[in-house]
Amino acid sequence: MQPSAAPDLADLAHTRARPAHWLAIATATAAVVALAGLLQPDPAGATTTPAAAPGPAPAPEAAGADYPLDCRGGPHKIAHQASGDLDGDGNPETVAVVHCEAGSGTPPSGVYVLTRGKDTGPRARVVATLVAPELHKSVTELDVRGGVVLATLLGYSSPDVPRCCPDEKEQVGWRWEGGAFVRDARAGARSA
Repeated sequence: MQPSAAPDLADLAHTRARPAHWLAIATATAAVVALAGLLQPDPAGATTTPAAAPGPAPAPEAAGADYPLDCRGGPHKIAHQASGDLDGDGNPETVAVVHCEAGSGTPPSGVYVLTRGKDTGPRARVVATLVAPELHKSVTELDVRGGVVLATLLGYSSPDVPRCCPDEKEQVGWRWEGGAFVRDARAGARSA
C-alpha cells in the first residue's frame, strides 16, 4: 500500500476548532440576526390606513349658554332640553326651554336652539329663538325627531285668563329649511 499524497486532515490547523474560532462564528451570527431584524420588510398585505374621520361633536350643553332672557337680575331655569341634528351637518344641536324662576304662577318660556360655534369652542351659543318669552307661552313637552323640533305650548286666550291656568294648548314643530327654522305645518294642532 502506498501512502496517500493528500495531507492528513488532523494535521491542518484550520480543521481544529478552537475557542476563538467559535467566538468569531457566534459574533458574526449575532450581527447578521441583529441586522436582519433592523432591515425587515413591511408585513405582507399591510397597508397604511388613513386616520379615521372624527365623529360628530357632542351636543352643546344648555347650562353654559347666554340666553336672551330678561329675568331682572334673577336666575333662569332650563326646564327641558333635547338634542339632535337639526341642520343635517352631522353634528347635534340642543334645543332648550328656558324661563325665569318664579315663586308662583307660570312664567313664560323661551325656546332656543344652541350650537357650538367655531369661535366659542365648547361653549354653546344661541343661534335661533323658536318661541320668544314675550309670547307668554309655557312649554310642557319638547322633543327632537327626524330633524324636527316638536313642542307642546300652553297659552292664554285673553289677558283676563289667570296666569296660573293656561287655557290654550298647541302642538307645534319647526324644521330647518333654506337656512332658517320654519314652522312645520303638519305639527300644528290647536285645542282649548
